[in-house]
Amino acid sequence: MTVNWEKIEKNVGVLEVEVGADKVTVALDKAFRKVVQKVNVPGFRKGKVPRNIFEARFGIESLYQDAIDILLPEAYSEAIDQAGIEPIDRPEVDVEQFAKGQTFKFKAKVTVKPEVTLGEYKGLVVPAESAEVSEEEISAELERLQQRHAELATLDEGPAQIGDVTVIDFEGFQDGVAFEGGKGEQYSLELGSGSFIPGFEEQVVGLNIAEEKDIEVTFPENYHAENLAGKPVVFKVKLHEIKRKNLPALDDEFAKDVSEFDTLDEFKADLSKKLQDRKAKDAELARETAIIDKATEAATLEVPQVMVDAEITHMMKDFESRLRQQGMTLDLYYQFSGQDEAALKGQMQADAEKRVRNNLVLEQIAKAENIDVTEADVNEELDNLSKLYSRPAEELRDVFAANGYLETLNADLKVRKAVKFLVESSKTE
Repeated sequence: MTVNWEKIEKNVGVLEVEVGADKVTVALDKAFRKVVQKVNVPGFRKGKVPRNIFEARFGIESLYQDAIDILLPEAYSEAIDQAGIEPIDRPEVDVEQFAKGQTFKFKAKVTVKPEVTLGEYKGLVVPAESAEVSEEEISAELERLQQRHAELATLDEGPAQIGDVTVIDFEGFQDGVAFEGGKGEQYSLELGSGSFIPGFEEQVVGLNIAEEKDIEVTFPENYHAENLAGKPVVFKVKLHEIKRKNLPALDDEFAKDVSEFDTLDEFKADLSKKLQDRKAKDAELARETAIIDKATEAATLEVPQVMVDAEITHMMKDFESRLRQQGMTLDLYYQFSGQDEAALKGQMQADAEKRVRNNLVLEQIAKAENIDVTEADVNEELDNLSKLYSRPAEELRDVFAANGYLETLNADLKVRKAVKFLVESSKTE
């Protein structure tokens, strides 16, 4: 097989491939064995038609497309290995020649991983991150715990205030006409939660029980329903109930209720240590991020949009999975946030591009430093995953292998080792 690779623009090139006539013959034989199982010829059982009779009746050309489908994937895979390129998208294939007794010629327009020119990445200097915990941070954490363990008491009278959980009826009108999806009855709304359209919750503040009010708001310009985006509307609201949080006192009894300690002082000391451990981990992660960002900023590369799009797709799936864990769907999120899919993907664009850029630079650093992944590294990672998912490591290996994820796992481990190399070679400002 002969292969020629030529760059035509940025990260796009043309792969010219010529496969020997002997392989074309093998592919035609395989195609015949496949097709003959489906044809009916008088006097012969299905699958038993002789080759010469099949070709006389249907023509050898009837096997060409099946033969191409058989031969092309294998030939393309061998060609990219021979050319030493890494495609990042499906190729645009143009078959130039395929016939019995001839070579198979095709061209493939291929988008490949961009070339990365590294800048300075060893001995990078980054500022130290503090892991000290202040009294204000401890107080804020205690307040969060108070809020979490607060009891809701139903009030006999108002007015409603920020932090209250209200039970309301509402119906939205645009130009005096009720619009779809704008009505709710006995709806629980925590004032100040930001779960409704901006400006709505603030206007519920001050209402008394059984009081009604017309609330005027304007939908966001990027609201998912085009007929409402950027439009002023009126919600007719009636307040039925006000429930107010009663915060527990910060004393020894509170400590006993929320922890294993008998006194508030013991609990605060333990809380301080946990916050410090958390801040230390956060500081370590922030330092790692700063080092990666610095190495990436020093590198030169062009990120293909196709890689960014793939990363956005991955991020969308991850976001949807996290929503499901919270008992919410993407559709519900769009309704509450006033966004649509395009707006959400637009928000992810910059982060996705940064992730792709960082990953490409880290891969290049791993290559420059001859960083490799050993079988021991893979086994250690599988053991860690085994503990996390409570499944045998060998079973996980089989799952990864069956789904073609072992290569992805290797690539991920290599990037992690490159990050470790950067951190270990860095200095603190």
